Amino acid sequence: MGRLHARIGTIRQLEILIAVYEHRSITAAAKVLHLTQPTLSMQLRKLADSVGTPLYSQIGKRLVFTEAGEAAVKTAREVLESFDRLEMRLADLQGMKAGTLRLAAVTTAKYLVPHLLGDFVHEYPGVEVDFDIGNRRQMLASLAEGLSDFFVFSHPPEDAEMELHRFAPNHLVPVVSQDHPLPSDRLISLERFAQEPYLARESGSGTQFAIDKHCRNQGISLNVRMTVASNEAIKHCVMSGLGVSILPRHSLVLGGAEGLRELQVEHLPIEAEWYLAYLKGKQLSVVAQTFLDYVLAQTPSVEVMLESAFIPKR
Repeated sequence: MGRLHARIGTIRQLEILIAVYEHRSITAAAKVLHLTQPTLSMQLRKLADSVGTPLYSQIGKRLVFTEAGEAAVKTAREVLESFDRLEMRLADLQGMKAGTLRLAAVTTAKYLVPHLLGDFVHEYPGVEVDFDIGNRRQMLASLAEGLSDFFVFSHPPEDAEMELHRFAPNHLVPVVSQDHPLPSDRLISLERFAQEPYLARESGSGTQFAIDKHCRNQGISLNVRMTVASNEAIKHCVMSGLGVSILPRHSLVLGGAEGLRELQVEHLPIEAEWYLAYLKGKQLSVVAQTFLDYVLAQTPSVEVMLESAFIPKR
């Protein structure tokens, strides 16, 4: 056992290894961990000596991890996650819910997830939350590394073995400015809507992924005028008369819809769902399981909140 422990390294060395791997920089890792660069480098050398092979090489300004380094990082994460689960389990046995909840969400979910977290954190004040936001492409890259307890997706990857728990609807609706000539009181064909200058999200966006897929299925091409990096920016572009768009209804209900109208368009809205997702086989911590149970219990009230609201119609 002593020999095995020596080969694995100390807990601090594993934390250092993960920080360097995630930041791909000795300088950045040292800053995050509040260590001097010489101290950090020395600990990494000790870890590499105990493993018996180099963990990474420096190519120019880039750190490139070896196969042994990649394996060491994977094991380091498993070891530290085991300690986290033990700490949470011990707190649970003492009648407390304490630990860290790690959530990663696609950008559009930033309107919705805080409404779930607010009451949960109030009910479990011992829980700390690490909330990461990125577009769908970034979340898929993060998913592959399994860094978070849950990933919030509306369109989870079809090629990944995942556990999916639906917790809210995600309806994508057509919107125009208040003074746009298209009326809200009668049905418009999708072909007519597609003729308008369209404001699209960037290609890595989950929202745009769903819209593009829907339009392909309908045999329609949108008249894209601009690509915009956020829903908030799209709202203001639509308000300013730069074009029309399709946006998640919850981003309008929770994030504001002043100056916008929802249209009735054939084959719209696009109906999707929000999921809490994690890779199959991943062991949930006490805190993660508690959060999952809490969110699923809130699903009926979340549905009512999102579906009973409406965007002003002219």
